Amino acid sequence: MPAIDNGSNDNKRLRPPSLGLFLAEGRGLFELNATLLLSPALLAAPRGDGHPVLVLPGLLATDVSTLILRRYLDLLGFSSHPWGLGRNVGGVYGMREKLRKLLMSVYNTTGRKVSIVGWSLGGVYARDLALHMPDMVRYVVTLGSPFAGDITATNAKRVYEMVSGETIEDSDIKDIQAIAGDLPVPTSSLFTRTDGIVNWRTCLVRETDTAENIEISLASHIGIGVNAAALWAVADRLAQHEGEFHPFDRSGPFALAYARPEAIRV
Repeated sequence: MPAIDNGSNDNKRLRPPSLGLFLAEGRGLFELNATLLLSPALLAAPRGDGHPVLVLPGLLATDVSTLILRRYLDLLGFSSHPWGLGRNVGGVYGMREKLRKLLMSVYNTTGRKVSIVGWSLGGVYARDLALHMPDMVRYVVTLGSPFAGDITATNAKRVYEMVSGETIEDSDIKDIQAIAGDLPVPTSSLFTRTDGIVNWRTCLVRETDTAENIEISLASHIGIGVNAAALWAVADRLAQHEGEFHPFDRSGPFALAYARPEAIRV
């Protein structure tokens, strides 16, 4: 399958992360412990306006994996919503209709546009929803989500295809190009170069006036959703007024964890 160029990557084949990075994913536990210790600082993040935030888990994960993220958003004044679909066994096509019904339910129940936060595969779902239902979506934040360039460059490819019954090679090329392209709503892609599951280059958006990349230094793939610097960035992005977008301010208590924008190069 050819790599898909979304303007942020060269059109070339990429390799999955190295065995060393894959084995180092266990440090996600340390990220969780650090976040618990840093919770007082995290609560100083920008406050939410009560709008709904739908949080989508990664491959093989459940709502338990996003519990800390959702609890954090609720404490800051957002209204988080779990996906409620059990374990994520994947399938962009297989899950598409269920996710559209879920988004519509949250939108109709709250009467407000919904921000979507997707972790890994959940971020791919989030971008797909924003493409097809933009009138219901306020903002999209992805966490370590492989949607751009050579999306086969992941150590989870075989697992995804086994549990979902869908192969990446058989996906509609137009769908892949659309998900990798510009979204009709503001979006922020959080990623880390030390990701042991997906090649970090597959997480990069083409930066525009309403799209940005935010690099979390030294985070892991399984820990980025509980990483303190990532949580702060998610809250900061979602706290923007509806219809507004300004670049992420990398100052604050976790400034050292964010790479400068000019450092983000493929």
